[in-house]
Amino acid sequence: MPDSFAAEYLEDAADHFHWLKSLADRALAQVDDRQFFHTLDPESNSIAILAKHLAGNLRSRWTDFLTADGEKPDRNRDSEFIIEEDDTREALTQKWEAGWLALFTAVDPLTPEDLSRTIHIRQEPHSIPKAINRQLAHYGYHVGQIVLLAKHMNSADWKTLSIPRGQSQTFNTDMKDKFGKATG
Repeated sequence: MPDSFAAEYLEDAADHFHWLKSLADRALAQVDDRQFFHTLDPESNSIAILAKHLAGNLRSRWTDFLTADGEKPDRNRDSEFIIEEDDTREALTQKWEAGWLALFTAVDPLTPEDLSRTIHIRQEPHSIPKAINRQLAHYGYHVGQIVLLAKHMNSADWKTLSIPRGQSQTFNTDMKDKFGKATG
């Protein structure tokens, strides 16, 4: 893999992880504590459970990313889907932030040479790009759930996280002005 492509891949992956965190954080900021812990039905996850699960996954996958299995022996994944007495919003937010910090601490210093390395998740070997892509997909899935739940609970008070309805043409024009005429 040419170094320029590898460097661009790593930068793009890091940018996408930052974007996913920003998207989730902006959705989380729009829910109150009641909404944070609310479930739509007994089989659904609350935003709190999704945040707790992501925090556990982030910590496990990215702590000692290059040197230890991504499924840490002290992780209890099943408990991530249960809200316990000490799972306050503040405590879960601290775990959330610590998990993302673990990710950025692991991803930001990666170099093109690291892409040829192999890591393990639950003993299964993964190339670095495969491990990164696996987590981008996983986090995108759950961040989408967080956004959907937050939007559902805020309905008319929701502040959009993307192009507002009815503003696509204005956005496209702004992008054309910014980047020039499209070809093809």
